[in-house]
Amino acid sequence: METQNIWNKFNDELYFFILKKVKNKNDTNDIFQNTFLKIHKNLDKLKNEEKVKAWIFQIARNEIINHFNKEVVYAEKEVNTNKEIPLEINEEVCCFDRFVTDLPKIYQDVIELVYIKGLKQKEVASTLSISLENVKARIKRSKEILKTNFKACCKYELDKNGNLIGEPNCTICNPC
Repeated sequence: METQNIWNKFNDELYFFILKKVKNKNDTNDIFQNTFLKIHKNLDKLKNEEKVKAWIFQIARNEIINHFNKEVVYAEKEVNTNKEIPLEINEEVCCFDRFVTDLPKIYQDVIELVYIKGLKQKEVASTLSISLENVKARIKRSKEILKTNFKACCKYELDKNGNLIGEPNCTICNPC
């Protein structure tokens, strides 16, 4: 199964599932984007395509839990979730890997540490010797850059919530 197929089939249902749990559009958008980044990066770990819906909704539930855990005052307990996921070229989402690789270094580092290596934002702040607020700002800016690149290169459109919609229409991915 391809990321684009998952997007086409489940994006609305997944978005409203997250919104129902979080009850905040901005947080929902962040969790939704984080969920699809993880779906894309871990698609090779899906063993049974018949269970794709359960798999993606479990990823979303985990992202929701992560979101609420970040809001709670941080306890001084360490949990080792540093399961490195290899960065590999995957053509299932038009130009995705190229856009991540083309991010300015300060944004690329944060995206790789959070979404590819699976570190918590607080751990990334400590690793890079920057504030947690700076990590969050860099993630937000990275997502804005990625969205702009998808919209410009691949001719995706943005829906009313700022999410990418449509099919890729990219001369790089779909040469004439």
